[in-house]
Amino acid sequence: MKRQAGGGGPTTVGAPSAHGTTRQQTGSTGAAAPQLRRRLGRADLRAVPEARRALRDLLRHWGRPGRSAVAELLTSELVTNALVHTDDDAVLTATVGPRGVRVEVRDFVAGRLRPSAPAPGDATNGRGLVLLESLADAWGVRAHGVGKSVWFELDAEAG
Repeated sequence: MKRQAGGGGPTTVGAPSAHGTTRQQTGSTGAAAPQLRRRLGRADLRAVPEARRALRDLLRHWGRPGRSAVAELLTSELVTNALVHTDDDAVLTATVGPRGVRVEVRDFVAGRLRPSAPAPGDATNGRGLVLLESLADAWGVRAHGVGKSVWFELDAEAG
């Protein structure tokens, strides 16, 4: 059963490297969990394939076959939306836990998420939230003082 919520998430510990990636986080057991954290430059669409590659590396030994490909697709949608629709920086965070992966993209622009109907025909605009709804096990939007985070979760063994 899918769920949509405004939920929070685990607390990040550790410092980002020069490449903007944090690889550790503590969960409720205190054990380190693999994590990717990357700042995405304003309107820099080169960040989309870079985010996919970094997520692929993080998920190399995770989940059932095909699950990491779904995570890559949904991540590229969230990153693209944040960069195209906000005209500002964003932050990508992906955390692998015992049950699955959570990916979150935070932007720093006031305003609400505005779902739009997919464009007719072969156009590729307007499908991001439809893909989230169809493929994620859970997803949601969390408001911040400035901006918002759009997140999704995938269970490792579902699919």
